[in-house]
Amino acid sequence: MYLGDAVASTQNQHCAQAMNPTNAPGNPVVDRPLDNFSECHQGIIAHLDAFAKLPALAGNPALAGPLAKDTQAFFLEAVIDHHHEEEKDLFPAVLAASTLGAEFDKVKALVNKLIAEHRQIEATWRGLEPAVSQLAKGKAASIDAAAVEDLVQKYHAHARFEEAQFLPLSAQILGRRDGKMASLGLALHMRHVLRAAKRGLRGS
Repeated sequence: MYLGDAVASTQNQHCAQAMNPTNAPGNPVVDRPLDNFSECHQGIIAHLDAFAKLPALAGNPALAGPLAKDTQAFFLEAVIDHHHEEEKDLFPAVLAASTLGAEFDKVKALVNKLIAEHRQIEATWRGLEPAVSQLAKGKAASIDAAAVEDLVQKYHAHARFEEAQFLPLSAQILGRRDGKMASLGLALHMRHVLRAAKRGLRGS
């Protein structure tokens, strides 16, 4: 069984409603604009919360190995690719659709903050990756529990900020021109997030 399967199903429905407000019962995007994206990174968060348990397992390669291997592949295939896709597709699309002046300046500031957080998260991961790689190979390794916790907390904060501030504004800006454009732009954002959730961590 895969942890991400159930997460992905719920997450997909939740974000689909957020990206298509006219199809959502009671128009929740209008009624509760900051809540509609509150589960969009749930799959990634679930993986990282599982990763937080790795330091406690490091002394037992048989237990640590599968989690380390899964986390290493997940971070490279999902998190980093997701960052690159946002920076290549979503961020430029929202900036291009923004009204020059205060709105553009606000979007630019949000984008700069999110990109800076991407680099911080990736730098923290690079510091942890050698130990994770050793554990993934079934070898003994010491992993910095404080750094793992720092990475998990950084991503929690990053996801909350993006879901509360950037994604609702993106839907509003892209949707001004064409509701389908908003759906497409945010679907690009969600592609790797949902893929990450569906990939799943091995569970019982």
